[in-house]
Amino acid sequence: MFKFLGVVPPYLTFAGTIMAFLIPYLFFKINNKIHELGDPPWKKRNNSGS
Repeated sequence: MFKFLGVVPPYLTFAGTIMAFLIPYLFFKINNKIHELGDPPWKKRNNSGS
């Protein structure tokens, strides 16, 4: 059990892994929100039928 705990990556590895996922995800969500609020009407998707 204690040998397993010895191979757990250090804090910076966990932080880097989380940030490698979180930063692009936040950019994606923020970009979608900006487009949702700021796109002109002719550029918005039409969900009625096609």
